Amino acid sequence: MTKRLISLAAGIMPEATPAQLIECAAACDFDFGGMWVERDTWTPATTRAIRTQARDAGVELLDLEVAWIMPGAPDPWLCELVEIAAELGARNLLCVSSDPDMAAATAKFQALVDRAKGTGVRVNLEFGVFTEVKTIHMARAILASVEGDAKALLVDTLHWARSGGSAADLKAIPREWLSYCQPCDAPAAGPDLTNFDAIIDDAINRRMPLGQGGLALAAMVDALPDDLPLAVEERSAALRDAFPDLTERAWQVARTSRAWLEGRG
Repeated sequence: MTKRLISLAAGIMPEATPAQLIECAAACDFDFGGMWVERDTWTPATTRAIRTQARDAGVELLDLEVAWIMPGAPDPWLCELVEIAAELGARNLLCVSSDPDMAAATAKFQALVDRAKGTGVRVNLEFGVFTEVKTIHMARAILASVEGDAKALLVDTLHWARSGGSAADLKAIPREWLSYCQPCDAPAAGPDLTNFDAIIDDAINRRMPLGQGGLALAAMVDALPDDLPLAVEERSAALRDAFPDLTERAWQVARTSRAWLEGRG
């Protein structure tokens, strides 16, 4: 079996600085790093510093987060994120949408895909019940309407499970639409889907290590290409409380993820 390539998803350590995200990815057993960009604090100097740090540390960024499509006029910041991702050498830009107008959301996503053409960055549309693109079927409809090789569909296993996804849905995704995925485990019983606060709490506090929860995680992994990189998205209050030291937290995620993945081989 092909060794799965794993990345340290930025959501595992929401309190980390950009420099600390690079440090932890470099220090621990990850093949890639992830990066979260805050509009209010990120500057061109930050881009230069992180690009140099990542190069010197030998860390390739799998993804940059997050391009958030909102209602109303297109936000120029989202196109800036494409450019930042390209400057950092990130393979992917994660995109979600809170625009209930599907035609408008599709047009805004198309603009990001167009901006990413020729940069080496792929714009990944993530679906989930916390967004307006709630299911894999809604995401596929948008992808089918968008042109360009820079488009991609991102599967987060928690959002896939909570939105009623099946392994058959994953197998049906065109292979060329997949650039990476975000696996985690979680309790089998999900939140009340009419309670937005509970949905968010489930996503940022209650995820579990791979193989230690009740999701159909093995079916998910088996339904995806063997060479698809995995950005382990174990956002968890229990993980943060048990491992306040960022490097120790990263090592813990690397250990449990590798153990489950290798144990299946």
